[in-house]
Amino acid sequence: MPPIIEVEQLCKRYGDFTAVDSISFTINTGECFGLLGPNGAGKTSAIRMIYGFAPMNGGRLRVFGLDIETEWRQIRSRIGVCQQDNSLDPDLSVLQNLDIFAGYFQIPKRLARQRADELLQFFALEKKRDAKVGELSGGLARRLTLARALINDPELIILDEPTTGLDPQSRHLLWDRLQNLRARGKTFLLTTHYMEEASQLCDRLLIMDHGKILIEGTPADLIQEHIGASIIEVVGTSPELNVFLDAHNIGFESRGERLIIYNNGDHAVEQAIRTTFCSQQCTFRAATLEDVFLRLTGRELRE
Repeated sequence: MPPIIEVEQLCKRYGDFTAVDSISFTINTGECFGLLGPNGAGKTSAIRMIYGFAPMNGGRLRVFGLDIETEWRQIRSRIGVCQQDNSLDPDLSVLQNLDIFAGYFQIPKRLARQRADELLQFFALEKKRDAKVGELSGGLARRLTLARALINDPELIILDEPTTGLDPQSRHLLWDRLQNLRARGKTFLLTTHYMEEASQLCDRLLIMDHGKILIEGTPADLIQEHIGASIIEVVGTSPELNVFLDAHNIGFESRGERLIIYNNGDHAVEQAIRTTFCSQQCTFRAATLEDVFLRLTGRELRE
């Protein structure tokens, strides 16, 4: 089966600034693919080109085997987009937001109402169907935004930071709903700043920065390749520990009084550090996707 999205040497420029710099990747039917990166990495610019909102400045982009530049109307009819910002109509009720959005796809009224009712139930919004959008909490509004993106029963669902600002309960509810949709064969393109979210949902992902792709693969493979099995964080470091790590060819980062050690499951090394060098505080934990992200993109704050 051919990829549902094919991106080749995709570019996006704003004046002299290159937001997306010749990136290439494919997304297969039925998978959840993640685009990760710091603020300004080019993620949102990339997905806006994929759903036809922003024009390309170079490269080739095909969705469902169709060229985005010449067949964007056909493509848009088959995708659902959940954008970062809340674009719900505050003057309309929850149900009216779904009904009117269905009209953009020329869905017959009876079918539109049937889908709206199903989506309200799916996202636990039945009791709010007649409430105005302005009366909804952030979590309920986010659920409604995602429900609206599904009103046309899309084959491809594009989610741009879908759970930003949500409390843990709302976030996990949305994860459950997305997993349910994946089981039905839907394909997802996801951007997120939550590394746990990417690990939970994504079959494959790429991390980009400054408009370029840094790495691509499955979450587990990327953790193993770039970090290893575990992390040891040591507070109150000593020159002797640095000598020990260098002698055993163990990767680490120095963060002032804190040392972050990348250990590939070597229990002897772990035991030596635990017994000899943990004079103040040591934390032993499994490596995560967040460790990969920070190692590749840095820990400094971005504007």
